[in-house]
Amino acid sequence: MSDSLDNVQRQLEAARSGLGGPPLEQWNPRLSGTIDIRILADGSWLHEGTPIRREALVRLFASILRRENDGAYYLVTPVEKWRIAVDLHPLVVEDVEAVMEAGQATLLATCNTGRQVAIDADHPLFTEPAAAGAAVVSLEHGLTALFSRKAWPRLVNLAVDEDGETVIYSAGQRFPLA
Repeated sequence: MSDSLDNVQRQLEAARSGLGGPPLEQWNPRLSGTIDIRILADGSWLHEGTPIRREALVRLFASILRRENDGAYYLVTPVEKWRIAVDLHPLVVEDVEAVMEAGQATLLATCNTGRQVAIDADHPLFTEPAAAGAAVVSLEHGLTALFSRKAWPRLVNLAVDEDGETVIYSAGQRFPLA
């Protein structure tokens, strides 16, 4: 990995808060330019065409990633904002499990960055036509995570048939998988 990426990693680790992720909503620097980082449809990250193999670096970059109103994706720090390329969705759901919370079933999706998110009103499901109708979960900062080939069948197994429509219930919410 290049020295510049190592330097960015050190700066970001120093800026991270102890609880949760960085406060991206408070950071509004000017555009610094475009950096040659690309996220492939399978969730792999590339820098200058070479896979980023350090999981800690991918997780760190994912923690400062946001999608803005222009539809573009940016890595954002308090003083820099770099546009990157995303082929389909920036994150991938690798697993899903049902847990009981407050007497109702809630589905927890685990992303390729290790982050878990409850599928609920704040993190709804929708389907992606460009991925054969696979499910996608909405995340904070305009991000989304596509269900992987491994996680998609697990989600479908948790679905129910309601009047000919396949639906998922999670955290008291209803999500059609059509």
